[in-house]
This record gives sequence, structure tokens and C-alpha cells, in this order.
Amino acid sequence: MIEAIDFRNAMSLLATAVNIITTKGVSGVHGFTASAVCSVTDTPPTLLVCMNQAARSHDYFIQNKILSVNVLGAQHEAISNAFASKLNSEERFEYGSWTELATGAPILEEALVSFDCEIEDIQQVGTHSVFMCRVVAIKHAEPQDATDEGLIYFNRNYHQVGQVEIV
Repeated sequence: MIEAIDFRNAMSLLATAVNIITTKGVSGVHGFTASAVCSVTDTPPTLLVCMNQAARSHDYFIQNKILSVNVLGAQHEAISNAFASKLNSEERFEYGSWTELATGAPILEEALVSFDCEIEDIQQVGTHSVFMCRVVAIKHAEPQDATDEGLIYFNRNYHQVGQVEIV
């Protein structure tokens, strides 16, 4: 049997993009930092987002049934840290500039790209909920907000990677 700590240590060596996941609706506005995000299919455009069921905002995401995935650039470490901290929701959203697309979930204006989604299905797997999210709108960074590098998390540290070319 694989111990949880051994699995976490192994997964720390899987480089992942850093994202801010947000929601807004009847339960209010909430957000958290996540690396467990991936594409499922492009027809229809669908993302998978994993969230710990013990997270204080978990039930709010389920109630609101919408979320946005905001992919962070190299300049967004402070925003990532704020959304991973014990700050309350209001304090977290003081970091960055926010707007909305189709669903009303907060979109980070200077994110590399933001995916505005409706949560279509939720699966409980161990300690986490897996949200299957249909993408209803996409916003790319404006050229003046574009960065040359993305923010990734690898070996329990932030790193910068690549050059983003905005077309």
C-alpha cells in the first residue's frame, strides 16, 4: 500500500500550472489556489478541477454551480499566495483586478487566460471533489498585461516557465 506522504512527495515532482479558481453566486464570492486542473475534451470544451472537500469554500462552489479558472503568469506569486492563505474572501479579492464574463464568476484581468465555466458534474473521490466544468467563455490576457512566462509549481516551489506569445 502506498502511504499518503509518499504519494504527495512523488506528486511534488509533477510540474503544474498555478491557477486561481473563483466562484460567485448565492453563496457569495470565493476563490482558492489550485494546481489540480486539466483539460478533459475540446468537444464540448471541458475542464476538470479538483478541490479538497475540507476547504472552507467547498460548499460555496457546489451551491453556486459556476467557476472560473484563471491561469497565472510569473508576476502572480503574491496573488497565488493570498488565495492559498487563511485570508477571508474579501481580503483575497483585494489582490489583482477582477471582471466577469458569461457566468459572473470573477475573472482576473491580467491572467494569462481565464476559462469561465458551469459545473456540470461533481464526483467525490477520497478527500476531494472533482468538478467537470463546461467552458462557456474564454478571455486571453490583453497585450499590455501579457507576460513572457507562466507560473508553475514544482518540488514545492514556484518557478517560471516558457514564453507566452499572444496572437
